[in-house]
Amino acid sequence: MAITFLFCLFLGRFFYIQVIWREQLQYLALDQWTREIPVNAGRGNIVDRNGEVLAGNSPAYTVYARANAVKEKEGAALVLSEALSMPYEEALSRLADRSRSEITLAKRVQKSVAERIEGAGISGVYYARDEGRLYPHGALACQILGFTSYDGAGTTGIEGKYEAYLAGTPGEILQETDLVGVELEGSAAAYRPAIDGLNVRLTLDYRIQALAEDVMGRALSSSSAKAARAVVLDPTDFSVLAMVNLPSYDLNDIPREDISALNALTRNSVVSDIYEPGSTFKIVTAAANIEEGLRGNPSAIPLEHIYSSSRTRLVDGTTIRCWSDHKNGKHSNQTLADALNNSCNPCFVDIALALGKETFYSYLDAFRFGRATGIDFAGEAIGMLLPSSIVQDCDLARIGFGQTIAVTPLQLACAAASAVNGGLYYAPRLVRELYSEDGAVHEEIPAKLLGRTVSEEASRILSTMLEGVVRDGSGKKAFIEGFHVAGKTGTAQKYENGVIAQGKYVSSFVGYFPASSPKYLALVILDEPQGSYYGSTVAAPCAKEIFEGIIEIEGLRPVEETI
Repeated sequence: MAITFLFCLFLGRFFYIQVIWREQLQYLALDQWTREIPVNAGRGNIVDRNGEVLAGNSPAYTVYARANAVKEKEGAALVLSEALSMPYEEALSRLADRSRSEITLAKRVQKSVAERIEGAGISGVYYARDEGRLYPHGALACQILGFTSYDGAGTTGIEGKYEAYLAGTPGEILQETDLVGVELEGSAAAYRPAIDGLNVRLTLDYRIQALAEDVMGRALSSSSAKAARAVVLDPTDFSVLAMVNLPSYDLNDIPREDISALNALTRNSVVSDIYEPGSTFKIVTAAANIEEGLRGNPSAIPLEHIYSSSRTRLVDGTTIRCWSDHKNGKHSNQTLADALNNSCNPCFVDIALALGKETFYSYLDAFRFGRATGIDFAGEAIGMLLPSSIVQDCDLARIGFGQTIAVTPLQLACAAASAVNGGLYYAPRLVRELYSEDGAVHEEIPAKLLGRTVSEEASRILSTMLEGVVRDGSGKKAFIEGFHVAGKTGTAQKYENGVIAQGKYVSSFVGYFPASSPKYLALVILDEPQGSYYGSTVAAPCAKEIFEGIIEIEGLRPVEETI
């Protein structure tokens, strides 16, 4: 019985070694008798919607050594120190280091340097491809593209978000060696090729991106503003055509040593930072009122209603005033269209209070305030929206004209786009597809409809009014003859430590064209401009320049000529 048990025990052990443990033992044996030279995969490019390379690669190489296989260390150290601009003593010390089977001597060296080392015929020294990242347009879209680490891995922006696709799969060259790592004479090397990473095609158009950055850069300088931001969307599906954050930095010269500057300059504020939108938010309030009126809600204020001429509203003991000095009869006989033209705060206080908290908050939710837009980019903020359970009438009144609520620029741009495109809300996107070098599409990222905000009819009525704002009202400096630009200005006071910061404003304008069938929408923001600070005088002209540039780039004709 004991003999039978021992026999079964040995048989089981034999089976375990020969069958179950077989692959691991083979790997250990192979690892003991071979040395691997890594073959790095080529990193995928990042291109704009038309194929323009925004992030590519420059040829570079990594130099390796196996101390056990280097025969004449002094001579080898001399060659390597000269070729790699490395101190001789350091090179010799590293070649004498037998604690590791393989030593990395230098990364991202030029091909001429690698060929010089190869030509010296040093035993035990090798090189392999290791491309460096190159950004042909320097600072263009730097916060969107992001950058890679010293090791070539994506860390921020699209580089980080799509690292798994861009990186590829490394290969290796296997060389037979003896137990101490010296190559066996006459042995053949086995080669496992690397699989290059996929290319990422963005929705960005580098021409529109460059245009928007140029316009906002000049505005930043002329207004001595703290920062300038802009986003250009295609309202038909929320593809991001441009996204601007200034000041910026050159992706080929990243300030890695200054962490504070690096964090500030690399932050995509359009997605990650929040602000009080001010009067641009009146688009949402107007849209909600128009829609409720079409639905027959008696609480909605009729479009032909004449608002009170009073320049103030008293809510919960708090006096809410309009921005204007109210001269020239600006508060006389105002309809909703007039209120948008004049950007009259009390009119939108009336709307918010008339609709009531429950109804108004249902629209805030539909427009996705207080939650993410769903953009394919890391670090999106959700904004700040008071819970409906604690909102008082005075809060609701201020939300109606863009105070007591904080949004990201992207949230506001998407809300405006939905309000005027027929009421459809899409997830904004920066990436269109992933494809290999041969052009084969690995994955297509389609537009994603998230819901409806208002009806087509409400959207059409609102757009007609917003065209009037540019034609006759506060947005006149965005007017372009024949292209039916529509939009809304905004000038919001900034708060610091819970109180109004005197003399500090955020000036903005959100506009689009053509009004009847929007194809391009731009939100422009200048943070703390000096001198003139009204959105109508500072931001609206920037949007006009961007739209005029797009018209030239795309070769668009005035609407009247196409009829």
